[in-house]
Amino acid sequence: MKHWMFQEEHEIFRKAVRRFVDKEISPHIERWEQEGQVPRSLFKRCGELGYLGIKYPEEYGGMGSDFIMETVFVEELMNCGSGGVSASIGGHVGIASTPIWRFGNEEQKRKYLIPSVKGEMVAALGITEPYAGSDVASIQSTAKKQEEYYILNGTKTFITNGANADYVVVAAKTRERPVHENISLFIVETDWEGFSIGKKLQKLGWRGSDTAELFFENVKIPKENLLGKENEGFKYLMENFQWERLTLALSSIALAEKALEEAMKYSKERIQFGKPIRQFQVLRHKMVDMAVDIEKARYITYRAIYNYNKGENVITEATMAKAYAGEMVSRVCDEAVQIHGGNGYMMEFPVQRYWRDARIQTIGGGTTEIMKEILVKQLDI
Repeated sequence: MKHWMFQEEHEIFRKAVRRFVDKEISPHIERWEQEGQVPRSLFKRCGELGYLGIKYPEEYGGMGSDFIMETVFVEELMNCGSGGVSASIGGHVGIASTPIWRFGNEEQKRKYLIPSVKGEMVAALGITEPYAGSDVASIQSTAKKQEEYYILNGTKTFITNGANADYVVVAAKTRERPVHENISLFIVETDWEGFSIGKKLQKLGWRGSDTAELFFENVKIPKENLLGKENEGFKYLMENFQWERLTLALSSIALAEKALEEAMKYSKERIQFGKPIRQFQVLRHKMVDMAVDIEKARYITYRAIYNYNKGENVITEATMAKAYAGEMVSRVCDEAVQIHGGNGYMMEFPVQRYWRDARIQTIGGGTTEIMKEILVKQLDI
């Protein structure tokens, strides 16, 4: 369904991205899923087409557009049918390079943001640790200042693009207290001494993206690679979470649409008791419920994006969108598998991948439980 938020230029852009996805991404999905990563050439190609710098200013190689235009890209990218591919490209654009644009200085933007926009460098964001996930304030990684350097020690896990990144934006404690005012962000190049990759993690879903453990052992970070101000990293992360959670909500909606599309198609083709199963009222009503669920998530998310694009604080709206869309996509994909019956459990049918990819959406970027705790505070319940 068309929405008033999108103008003619957005629809023209949507068609271009869809052609690119259909021609240059979708045919390779199965191979990339098996390999557990997307090739670096895909980042380069996206950079050539301008897709990695949609919201970034032209002086850094970007399109100089806005978050609504990037919304179109996020939606169409997920139409490839692989949450992993969407996560790798989206993680680079939406959560890893964005802090450099928002909080970095001019030198950092020219050194890291410009090649990221071109697809010549791949970025990752390093926050989650073995004993600190949703509770960001509990991270244990430390960066101790020594003259012209910070000495970084710690471990990160579940890092999207972690195995192939050229740099990681790392969150580390730069003092013990006060809580929420003791974390800083650093740009860490992955070829520096002391940086190592533990292992590529094998996942239930999102298999098309590389996810890794990262280790930092006495890594010397030049002081000029401090991102923004010292001890303000927690605030930066919370600000960046708004857009990250909105992109996760968008991805959930687009994936649910793929699942519904497959269910509708299959219900027309599958014959039982002498007629297509779509003629059974119980399945028609099931698919109607799926469509309504998707639309509810879409309008919650679009409202938040529209206001975010105007520069408003949308913590409440973005949190609602993430919580609802994340739960919705699991419901819809589960129903799509059910409609496929035994075939839905077979690897050759794409709904099994949608179902696996959907499951992370209630966990990654903040669990549904954490989203509800945030909303309790925001709504003063």
